[in-house]
Amino acid sequence: MKAYMQKIGRSLMLPVATLPVAALFMGIGYWIDPSGWGGNNLLAAFLIKAGSTILDNLGILFAVGLALGMSKDKDGSSALAGLVAFLVPMTLINSVSVAMFQRIDVEKVDTAFTAINDKNVFIGILAGLIAGAMYNRFSGVKLPMALSFFSGKRLVPIVTSFVMLVVSAALIFIWPPVYNALVAFGGLISSMGPLGAGLYGFFNRLLIPTGLHHALNNVFWFNIAGIDDIAKFWASEGTKGITGMYQAGFFPVMMFGLPAGALAIYQSARPEKKAQTASLMLAAGFASFFTGVTEPLEFSFMFVAWPLYVVHAALTGISMFVAAFFHWTAGFNFSAGFIDFILSLRVPIANKPYMLIVFGLIMAVVYYFTFLFVIKKFNLMTPGREEGIGEEDADVDTFAGASGNKFAVLASKLYTHLGGSENVTGIDNCTTRLRLQVKDTSLVDQAKIKATGVPGVKVIDKHNIQVIVGTEVQFVADEMTKLKQGQAPVTTAQKVQTVSEKAGEAISAANNEGSKETAAIFAVATGQLLPVSEVADDVFSAKMMGDGFAVVPEIGEIYTPIAGVISSIFPTKHALGIRTDSGLEVLVHMGIDTVELKGAPFTVAVSEGQRVVQGDKLATMDLSAIQAAGKKTDVIVVFTNQDQVASLEIPTVQVAVLANETVGQVTAK
Repeated sequence: MKAYMQKIGRSLMLPVATLPVAALFMGIGYWIDPSGWGGNNLLAAFLIKAGSTILDNLGILFAVGLALGMSKDKDGSSALAGLVAFLVPMTLINSVSVAMFQRIDVEKVDTAFTAINDKNVFIGILAGLIAGAMYNRFSGVKLPMALSFFSGKRLVPIVTSFVMLVVSAALIFIWPPVYNALVAFGGLISSMGPLGAGLYGFFNRLLIPTGLHHALNNVFWFNIAGIDDIAKFWASEGTKGITGMYQAGFFPVMMFGLPAGALAIYQSARPEKKAQTASLMLAAGFASFFTGVTEPLEFSFMFVAWPLYVVHAALTGISMFVAAFFHWTAGFNFSAGFIDFILSLRVPIANKPYMLIVFGLIMAVVYYFTFLFVIKKFNLMTPGREEGIGEEDADVDTFAGASGNKFAVLASKLYTHLGGSENVTGIDNCTTRLRLQVKDTSLVDQAKIKATGVPGVKVIDKHNIQVIVGTEVQFVADEMTKLKQGQAPVTTAQKVQTVSEKAGEAISAANNEGSKETAAIFAVATGQLLPVSEVADDVFSAKMMGDGFAVVPEIGEIYTPIAGVISSIFPTKHALGIRTDSGLEVLVHMGIDTVELKGAPFTVAVSEGQRVVQGDKLATMDLSAIQAAGKKTDVIVVFTNQDQVASLEIPTVQVAVLANETVGQVTAK
C-alpha cells in the first residue's frame, strides 16, 4: 500500500508542475486589475485567462497525468485512456444530463451536480487511477482475429469507457448524499463561532484531495446558508471583526506557514536530491505566498506523506480559530495570498489586518519546526526523500564511460540477461535503480547482470527485481523501454555482444585480439595493502563495483593508481574517477561511509578533465578526523567496467607498500 501511494505521489508531480506558472499568471493579472478580473485591462485579461486555462481544468490534468504515471511503461495511450475516463462522468453526470435522465427541469436538479465540472480533482484522480489500472491489465490483451484491430493498447480506452460508465451510474446516486451532507455539516459548524471557523479551516484542507471542499466553501463564502462572507466583506457590510472570519485565518497559512513548510521539506531532502527539491519548493512556496495558490505545494506531499497533510489541515484550523477569536479580519477575491491581502487593507470593514502578518510570522516558525519533526520522526517520503539510494547502496558511486551509445549497450545487455520480452513485463526507475517487473525472477541471470559492471542486483519477490545502476539510471531505463517496445536501433556494440553470447567467448577474444593494453597499477598511499574482498563494506568486498584492491593508509597523502584523465569528482570529495586512454574506468574511494562527512576531511588536488600520471597527488585525507568520526580510512581502488578488463593482477595477501609502488597490472581488452 505504501509503495502504491508513493507511486501516486510521483505520478501527480507531472500535473502539479504546471500549477505554479498558472498561479503566477493569474496573480499578476489580478494585481493589475483587482476589481474587474481583467475586464478593465487587456494585459490583465490575457494573463488571467492564460492562468485559468490550467486552473479551470485541474480535473483533466490530474486524470491524464495520473493515468500516464500509473501505467507500467508510461505509454501515451494510457494518457488517452485517462482523458476518456474523465470525459465520461463529465458528460453523464452534469446538471443537464441528470435533468434529462430524471426528466425534470435543470433548475430542479440537485445542486450537488453543479460541482461536477472540469475543476473536480476528485473525479480526475479517480479517472486517472482507473485508467492506469485498465492500461496495466488490458494493454497486452490479444483479441480474436476478427477483432484484432482493437487488441492491445487500442483496447484500453474502450474498456476504460465501459468501466467509467458503471462508475458514473453509481455516482448519480452516491454523489448527492455526500455533497449535501457536507453542506448540512457546514451549516452546523457556522453556528459555533471561532471554534466553527477552526473546524471549517481543518475540513477545508482535509477535503481538498476529494474536491469536496468546494461544497464546504459554498456554505461559508457564498449565500447558501446566509453567511456570504466574501461578498459582504468586499461590500463592507455586516459586522466589523466578524465578517471575513472565514477568510482571514488562511492568510497566515498561505503567506507564511506553507512556504516555511516548503523550506522544511527542502532541508529534509536527501543531499543528492536537494537541487531538484529546491526548484519545486521555491516555485510552489512563491505561488502560495504571492497568489495564495497552494495546490503545487500541497499536492507534492498530500499522498506520499498523508500524515503530514493531516498535520497541515490541523494547523490551518488553529490559524482560522485564532484569527476569528481575536477578530482579526481580511478578505480575498482570488485566494489568501499577498496580492489579496494588500487589496483588502483598503476595505473599511477589515479589522486589525496587520495582526495577521504578526501571527503569520509565528505560524511560519510553527510550520517549519512541526514539519521537520513529523517528517523525520515518522520518516515520511516527502519530495526529495523518496526511495532511491537506500542504506545498502548509499555510498556507491557510478562512473560510466563517455561513449555516446553506452546506455543503449548496457540496456541491451541487462534486458537480455533479464529474460528479454518473454520475461520482462514492466520497466520503471527511481533515482539510482531500475525497478523491474518480470514473470519469474528465477529466469533472470543475476551473474551475467553483475558482470556488466552494475553495482548490484536485488530480488524483491517472484515478480519484482531491482538493478542498481547509478545516477544515470533514467537513460538506461529509457533505452530499455525502447527495446521492450521494439524501437531501439541495434548498434555495432550490441551486435558484437549478441554474437559473443551465441558463439562463445572465443569469438569475443578474437574480436579484441591486438587491441589489448597493459598498464601498471600503483599503490595510492603508504600503508597495508588489502585485496578488495577483505574491505569491510559489502558492496566493495562482494565486488559489486568491480575488482580491485585497498590500502589502509599510514599517511593521508593519496596518489594516482593509474595514468588517465580525471573523469568525475564526487561532490563530497570522498571519491573520484579516472578514465584511462583504453577506456578503463577506475574509482578511487577514500574511506568507508565517509560520504556522511560531507567532504570535511578531504582536500582534492585535481580537477575534472585533468590528466594524471604516476606520482601525481590526488587528494589529502585527514586521517585523525575520519577516525574520530568512527569511520575506516581504507582507500579503495576498483575497476568499474569489468567487461573491458581482460586480466587484473594484484597481490591477494596483506603486505606493506609505499605510495606509487607498483602493486600489479591490468590488461584492457
